[in-house]
Amino acid sequence: MPIIDPNPDLLENCWRYFVLGVIQGLTEFLPISSTAHLTVIPALLGWEDIGVAVTAVLQLGSILAVITYFRKDLLKILKGLRLAIFEGHWKTAYAKLGIAMTIGTIPIVIAGLGVKLLWPNFEESFVREIPTIAIISILMGALLGLAERTGERKKTITNVTGVDGLVIGLSQTLALLPGVSRSGITLTSSLFSGWKREDAARFSFLLGIPAISIAGLAELSTALSKEASYEGLPLIIGIVSASIVSWLAIDWLLKYLQRNKTIIFVIYRISFGIGLLFWWSNIKSN
Repeated sequence: MPIIDPNPDLLENCWRYFVLGVIQGLTEFLPISSTAHLTVIPALLGWEDIGVAVTAVLQLGSILAVITYFRKDLLKILKGLRLAIFEGHWKTAYAKLGIAMTIGTIPIVIAGLGVKLLWPNFEESFVREIPTIAIISILMGALLGLAERTGERKKTITNVTGVDGLVIGLSQTLALLPGVSRSGITLTSSLFSGWKREDAARFSFLLGIPAISIAGLAELSTALSKEASYEGLPLIIGIVSASIVSWLAIDWLLKYLQRNKTIIFVIYRISFGIGLLFWWSNIKSN
């Protein structure tokens, strides 16, 4: 699982995790798949696969960023849920948003547990191989492009419902496959449902907080196990760099989607997938 060598050089591993943290931060909230890039880029650089556990822990940096960025919204959501539960105010905007987030988190928790229990060799399976990631990236790029061309762009986060949470939450389960992109598939699902782009991204970020937090904390003990205990400092560096870059990526994407369509991500995802297929076929032919 660790990317470091049997006789590790601490500075080298700190640098590697810093780079991986930057990659995580850039790709977690942009709809281009952080897992895919954290699988592919180490391979391109000649590094070993960091594995599911370390990937999940690096995502904790992204969670710190999204919680910080949306801290005021989260406090209002918690207040809305408290008023709904104890005073019966279920129809306020923040109460409905909290309910949608709760309902939307349930599918990914069930799916994640299912993979953990029923697919023990998931980390070494074909879904983490380059050709699979490439094909999924192309398909998801095309799907995002189709979603961009449909829908009325009228729905906002202020009138989100539990059904919205369930639909987008179900789509989020696909993000367990490298190359799908959690933010990408939830954004795509929202666009198909007629959401405005910025509101779709905002709900995607908020919905990701429980799911990514649970995954990261669940894998933390594995990443810091006895066999990988020497990764502590590099992991911290990776989490910090992921946090800073994630905050910048969130801010940029929300401002970008206020005035622009998602076509640049469609082009990137398809180009990324095609490039991977050519690279992989070249390796196989040599």
